[in-house]
Amino acid sequence: MKRDGQKIAAVVVYDYPMARIADRAAVDIVSVGDSVGVNIWGQDSEDDVTVDQMVLACLAVRRGVTGAVVSCDIPSSSADVVSAARRLVDEGGADMVKVEASVETVRTIVDTGVAVWAQLCGNGAGGGGQEVAGLVREARALEGAGASLIDFRHSGPVAGTAVAQSVSIPVIGGLGGGPWLDGRVRAIGNAIGYTAAALDDAGDRYANVAQIALDAIASYADDVRGGRQIRGK
Repeated sequence: MKRDGQKIAAVVVYDYPMARIADRAAVDIVSVGDSVGVNIWGQDSEDDVTVDQMVLACLAVRRGVTGAVVSCDIPSSSADVVSAARRLVDEGGADMVKVEASVETVRTIVDTGVAVWAQLCGNGAGGGGQEVAGLVREARALEGAGASLIDFRHSGPVAGTAVAQSVSIPVIGGLGGGPWLDGRVRAIGNAIGYTAAALDDAGDRYANVAQIALDAIASYADDVRGGRQIRGK
């Protein structure tokens, strides 16, 4: 897709029902993020998420996806990221793993036969020549280590453009990304207002599913309390 100039659409999804919907929407990548702990399970931090939990989440998403590439985050709590990578592929059904790790670790994971979506982080402010050059060197090193994709967070248009043009693998980004990259990744819960947080802010979204759900549940409760027949089976 990068060679052909086609932008890559990736979404972060945590469960089987939403994975089926995202797959029918023909997105290119479905990513199982370790943010599942905070956004779905109510944990305090992504650091609390275990590999066992990510395997379960990945399995659920895998069952719902037939066309897209399935990626799964290696949680930061993992003491052995190489072993975690193999588990997420062998037990969770992931096609690739996403990890923030050194070039050497990326190479080790790749050497075990697991495709890697490596993470890179800028400051989003444009950056000076030396900073941009350093990010380009890091991106090239990750490509040289065998990474299949790069998730460039807080890239900004200057560094983002330079990095995307410097490597042959796709460079996509979520936070702080833009059309200067080879594609975008967005947590679908934020994009469509899927979580309760969307009830209390005015973020720019494609929908507000939480508000629709709140109104529907309130209507259901009103029907029950009013002695009326409820909708649905």
